Amino acid sequence: MEIQQKRPAYQHLLLRLLSLVLVFGVWELAGLKPISVAFPTFTATVEALVRLILDGTMIKAFGTTLIPLSVGIILVGFFGILFGVLMGLYRNFEWFTLPVFVIIQSAPMAALIPLITFLYGIGFGAKVLAVVLMAAPVIVLNSYKGIRNTNPTLLQMSKSFLANNRQRIFKIIIPDASGMIFAGLRLGVSSGFVGIILAELLITPTGIGDLITYYRSLALYPEMFAAITAIVVFASIVVSSLQRLEKALFPREHKAV
Repeated sequence: MEIQQKRPAYQHLLLRLLSLVLVFGVWELAGLKPISVAFPTFTATVEALVRLILDGTMIKAFGTTLIPLSVGIILVGFFGILFGVLMGLYRNFEWFTLPVFVIIQSAPMAALIPLITFLYGIGFGAKVLAVVLMAAPVIVLNSYKGIRNTNPTLLQMSKSFLANNRQRIFKIIIPDASGMIFAGLRLGVSSGFVGIILAELLITPTGIGDLITYYRSLALYPEMFAAITAIVVFASIVVSSLQRLEKALFPREHKAV
């Protein structure tokens, strides 16, 4: 029985490794061909990434990028989930706030960057605002949908057991909506990474965005791709960590799937 339980997990890991090998292999072949003079091989990108890490350039850039990103994610993570829950619970609050987040989600971020720069300058606050604007609609709307689509059978059961509003919200509605809430949080974090890189590319050249711009201007394409790869890998690790946190906090839901 133990072997049968461990085997699917081993196969799942093997498939992930094979998919990475396939992607990196295609990347290497495309760079060797080459499909473009600006497209380096995978090995050249890894070598450039190691150099940037060893000389401290990548670490310094990450330190600059992660500060406004972390502040923006913390703010939108707390207030975004709160707004989504309130929108799902109270109709009047939904009618008042839902159109705002739908409009923000529909607006192209690149077009809003000049407006952010005009209103807030090119400092720390503008970068945090870019992260918030990118991440907020996804987190709020997913939380709202999760609350609104609570299993009606569970709500009827809570009424049968004479649960009050507080018990219904914290013991029935929020746990049942946890999957949608965490899905929105993961997507919001991913959007936050996009927002901070856009801010660093379009508002002021700092952090990872500065590395991308700098190495592109010097035609050092392995270093440029190394900076892009580093932020993509880091974002993937953060999103995967959130998924593990969800499974740890709500294990029963995942066992039932």
